[in-house]
Amino acid sequence: MAIGLSTVVYGIGSRKDIAKNLEIIEDGIHAAMSVVSINMPVKMIALAEGAMTGFTDEAFDVPHAIAAKELFIEIPGEETDRLAKIASHYETYIIAQCKARWPEVMKNRFFNTLFVIDPKGKVVHKVAKNHIFCRERSCTPHDIYDRWVEIFGDGIDAFYPVLKTRDIGNIGTICCSDGEYPEAVRALAFNGAEVVYRPSEAIPLTNSGYPGGGSWIIQNQAHAHFNSLYMICPNVGPVFLHPGMKHPFDVAGGHSHIVDYMGSVVSYSPSGYNTAVAATIDVEALRQFRVRNLNSNWIKDLRTEIFRTMYDQSIHPKNLWMKKDPEKHEKVDQYYRDNIRRLIERGTFTAPAHDFPGCSYKSASTDPEQDKWENIKQLWNDPQKR
Repeated sequence: MAIGLSTVVYGIGSRKDIAKNLEIIEDGIHAAMSVVSINMPVKMIALAEGAMTGFTDEAFDVPHAIAAKELFIEIPGEETDRLAKIASHYETYIIAQCKARWPEVMKNRFFNTLFVIDPKGKVVHKVAKNHIFCRERSCTPHDIYDRWVEIFGDGIDAFYPVLKTRDIGNIGTICCSDGEYPEAVRALAFNGAEVVYRPSEAIPLTNSGYPGGGSWIIQNQAHAHFNSLYMICPNVGPVFLHPGMKHPFDVAGGHSHIVDYMGSVVSYSPSGYNTAVAATIDVEALRQFRVRNLNSNWIKDLRTEIFRTMYDQSIHPKNLWMKKDPEKHEKVDQYYRDNIRRLIERGTFTAPAHDFPGCSYKSASTDPEQDKWENIKQLWNDPQKR
């Protein structure tokens, strides 16, 4: 039995603010367990993206080094220790996400980090998100590619590792924007994943929310169906974007769900407000399906050779942040526009007839003066200025 937990989140202005979110998470786990564990033992609890910290750095374009120093955590650390106690108490795995420093990889950087805590309270899996929302400030392995490869190698398992357990199967982890690329879950499937955790998607703001979850659910059904695996997808609840905000904003729109290996939604909640989805994960049935089925078991007859050269030419430049901190939104936008320009030059995209000022792939970005981080924090506490 697996649970996907959605919780209301308070955006943080400092690391100590995470404690408030952990209290909400703990209450939510106890409440969900009191109901779901009546049916059978719960062996996996999955949290939403942003459940611990919210999205302060993205919403306010906080300079990367400052966010790394003032907002985010180490894994393991005092915050994950609190989750570890719950995992031990209920003898369950907890899968979670938090932006975190990874100093042994590179100092003064933070990564959108996915991690798993086992039933004994030990962090047994840790990996960084590889694809990010265009307003997210996290560093990715691709942004420091040479350093990442130096430490972890350049195989698929260096970027999409899978946790192989004896008791609940093989667990893969991606996050939000990662799931907008079919290659991400396919990479996990090639590495043996049987259950994939993909938390959070901003449904009402970035894609159609009708019917019931729009492309958020469609993507996850497709991942599950094309790769013969389970998807567990809790969405974040309403968010207080900063500590001074009095009213939460439902940035994600709910629609948490669990999908089985045939692509069928087996648990679903339209609400994200301190609630949960739960379903039975039948790993033995999945394994029987994979080794017996000759029709809708797609990986077994993939013609890999015909796709091999598709990625010979790069699209997004690697090593962007090897020698400098991740830049502000305006400058990062230009990297994306340069990617579009290259795709037009290759013939992948066809240029439109009309060019809109400020939105064109041809347009150069500007670098307007940004509010200092300290000024932003002052505004949170001054309703008149806000």
